[in-house]
Order: sequence, then structure tokens, then C-alpha cells
Amino acid sequence: MGSDAFDGFISRVDHPMILITTVAGDVHAGCLVGFHSQCSIDPSRYAIWLSKANRTFRISVLAEVFALHFIEERNQDLAELFGTVTGDEEDKFAHCKWTPGLSGVRVLDGCRATITARRVALHDDGGDHACFVLEPHETKAPADFDPLCFSRVRGLYAGHDASERQVPR
Repeated sequence: MGSDAFDGFISRVDHPMILITTVAGDVHAGCLVGFHSQCSIDPSRYAIWLSKANRTFRISVLAEVFALHFIEERNQDLAELFGTVTGDEEDKFAHCKWTPGLSGVRVLDGCRATITARRVALHDDGGDHACFVLEPHETKAPADFDPLCFSRVRGLYAGHDASERQVPR
């Protein structure tokens, strides 16, 4: 299967979207994430892949703590805010409500399913995204959770193009 066939196939897979927030020192960041998955059962681990082009990636390289927000249809406004506004130009957190969580990471109010986690590994294979492996600390998940999927945010324009990626040091 060539790259075009792969891209065409994957674009039809309707995976759930999440928002992540993080903090390094007193600098906060967050973005919309489509690449994420559980990656270990014992010990529990969850992986997120962040675009090297955005500010959240640059902050995440220095961060130890993350909050993962599994979003629903009711969170479309947050998906648009964190998926289209770049933190290089505007404070996203000034446009939403949040509560301080583990080690000061901002947990977005209104997101009913969240995981706070500590980073245990960073893997960069040279692509346009890097993988952060996280150890869950606290999970909040309602039984009636209905995720917001890729098909609902497909038309959002990210604040940075993939060609603007940064290389971790």
C-alpha cells in the first residue's frame, strides 16, 4: 500500500479526538490531538503524538505532567479553540474555564473524561510528530461518555503547518 493509498484509507478512519494541556515551569500550553492510544496494560501507559510544528510540542519537551481531555460534541468550541488558535499568538486559556490539576497542569472545565499523567518517555523517529509516553495518575470517566471524532473537526485549520516542525534537542 503506497503513501497515497494509506493517506486515503486513514482519512476515512473516524478516531476520537482529545485535547491535551501541559505545563513546564510557569508556561502552559495545549492543543487538539488526533494521534493517541493506550500503549501498555501493565504498567498502564498512554501515548500521544504531538506535531513538532506547534508551541505545545516545544513546551511538552520540557514538561513532566499532562492532562488529557477526551472531548465530546458539547466540547466543539474547545476543539476549535485548541485546534485552530496558536499559543504563539494568543493565550488559549484566557478563552476557557479551567482548574489547576496535578503539578499545576490546567484541567479544562466542561470536559467530563480526563486523565492526568506523568511523562515517562519521549520518542522521536524523525517524522513530523513525536511520541510522548505517559503514566496515568488520575482518571475521570463517566459511563455515558460519547467522544468527538475526527469527522467533526476535519475542516479545522491548525495554527501551524506540518512543514514548520521543530526538532527536539
